[in-house]
Amino acid sequence: MNDTICAISTAVGIGAISIVRVSGDEAIDIVNKIYDRDLSKMDSHTINYGHIVDGKEVIDEVMVSLMKAPKTFTKEDIVEINCHGGISATNKVLELLLNNGARLAEPGEFTKRAFLNGRIDLLEAESVMDMIDAKTENARKLAMNGIEGKISNLIHEIVDRLYDINSNIEVNIDYPEYEDIEVMTIDNIKDITSFIDEKLNKLLKESENGKIIKEGINTLIIGRPNVGKSSILNKLINEEKAIVTDIAGTTRDIVEGQIRVGGVLLNLIDTAGIRNTEDVVEKIGVEKSLGLIKEADLIILVLNNNEPLTKEDKELLELTKDKKRIIAINKVDLETKLDESELDGEIVKICATKDISILKDKISDLYNLEELNNKELTYLSNSRQISLVKKAISINNNLIKSLNDGLPIDILEIDIKEICETLNEIIGESYDEKLIDRLFANFCLGK
Repeated sequence: MNDTICAISTAVGIGAISIVRVSGDEAIDIVNKIYDRDLSKMDSHTINYGHIVDGKEVIDEVMVSLMKAPKTFTKEDIVEINCHGGISATNKVLELLLNNGARLAEPGEFTKRAFLNGRIDLLEAESVMDMIDAKTENARKLAMNGIEGKISNLIHEIVDRLYDINSNIEVNIDYPEYEDIEVMTIDNIKDITSFIDEKLNKLLKESENGKIIKEGINTLIIGRPNVGKSSILNKLINEEKAIVTDIAGTTRDIVEGQIRVGGVLLNLIDTAGIRNTEDVVEKIGVEKSLGLIKEADLIILVLNNNEPLTKEDKELLELTKDKKRIIAINKVDLETKLDESELDGEIVKICATKDISILKDKISDLYNLEELNNKELTYLSNSRQISLVKKAISINNNLIKSLNDGLPIDILEIDIKEICETLNEIIGESYDEKLIDRLFANFCLGK
């Protein structure tokens, strides 16, 4: 944290502009060694024209942004060199910074410093990466709400109220003769346990929405050979990505594509037709298809309207009965030979060579995507946050039970402190250094 770091903060490649970011106590001094103007004489939060030089050689014509601590992202001095977007020029500027005392930043180290210096909390830091990764408008909104600290504010409110109650408990312990204070404290504990139960369970219940918005819906298209799986994929993504023939077993490996439905990304996987086969290559594809069922968020099980249910169809129906599933009866333009009375669950009838918008509508209805778009997008967005909220809810349930059992107030304090510690882990008020290193290692370089 005492050294000065630098990195290229824009995507590597050819473009109009590249930005090389420098942060740390020596940021201004190091840049001054390669800049033909004196940044120490410039006002903070200004952008200045000049040249990057290596001795007498001019390397690039640049604009340099100067932001002095503490009003910066990292709360350290930050200098950003806006150079031409060529790969050679950008790398040369970075090389000069490294040669003059800066260290190459680790992935996510700028954001890590912002967190460690108290500029943002851990939830906000994770939301920064969510913003970078956002592929849909809803994902962007979700990340922005995280950056603005909407969930953090709720957690701070709960923790602050618990701290106040703990202060009262200490008074009760030190001055047991004041029974009215203990009664008031018990009432306050009941109020906060109800508040925690309501707010955190609501967050947890809606956490699936956060995962859907952030990661999309992993959608597996399965069925036996030649029922139209590849045609459905091609129609959904409006691209001839999967090979379609009348020959059963044409698709031997998974084929992937992405579309947006109701503002949410659908990660589509077309699988090899599932059947018993002696073909070695096809058999590998079938095994891979079966293995993907457990990982999928949504199964689109395709059946052929022009044929009665087969043994393979029935096996797939049984295998996917506990998954979120849509049964797509394909080839409805042909004679109906399939008995629908043998089917159970969400069903759509389509012709994959024509319009299959009804399938998109069914997915939207199944996940309430229209309602999701009309909600304020303030959800948990990763497994770390969700697991800690579950833990806090569990401790709160113990606290409620202890209250109902009439346990002494100093015993209640144990659960209250544990809830505080758990919620503080979510926002990073308390943390494990190895966990922090692991989290920020997933960030992109220069962020």
